[in-house]
Amino acid sequence: MHQLTRRDFIKLGAASTAGAGVTTLGFDLSEALAVKQDLRIGGAKEVHSLCPYCAVGCSLVAYTKQDAQGHTKLLQIEGDPDSPINEGRLCPKGATSMQLAVSSRRVEKPLYRAPGSDKWEEISWDAMLDKLAQRIKESRDATFVTVDAKGNTVNRCEGVAFAGGAAFSSEEGYFAAKMMRTLGVVHLEQQARV
Repeated sequence: MHQLTRRDFIKLGAASTAGAGVTTLGFDLSEALAVKQDLRIGGAKEVHSLCPYCAVGCSLVAYTKQDAQGHTKLLQIEGDPDSPINEGRLCPKGATSMQLAVSSRRVEKPLYRAPGSDKWEEISWDAMLDKLAQRIKESRDATFVTVDAKGNTVNRCEGVAFAGGAAFSSEEGYFAAKMMRTLGVVHLEQQARV
């Protein structure tokens, strides 16, 4: 048996009241009720998620559907009305979160622009990760301080900074902070505080 949610109950009550009010005025609703609309999210799968922008943790409902080729297509994202945090509302950034997935300007593959070049070239993920690791090592080696001006042993890297994501879980945040501290990074920040 389908469980009636608060939202469904309110919709049903409003529709019943409107229908009863209109029929008493002498309107025939049989033709209007016979019209079937093909809703954009009709038959779509509801997927619950969290907004990726800040540490508030607003709940989202994403509607997805399989296309003819069997690929999952994102149709709509809205606030989750059953969430005690955002109660179905979203801030301007959260309301545009669908653009993270469907924007025509979204970069889907790693791009690299060589020093002095005026164009971006597509490279593999392995090549991009190797470049990032190489650059972090070069920066760390060039800016690592073992002893401060007073002669105290400090062993810190002053040329690298790290900003954690607000959508990190506790475990991801702990791992990222430990990883950066292992490299000697002292400039650590968290997006939720910025």
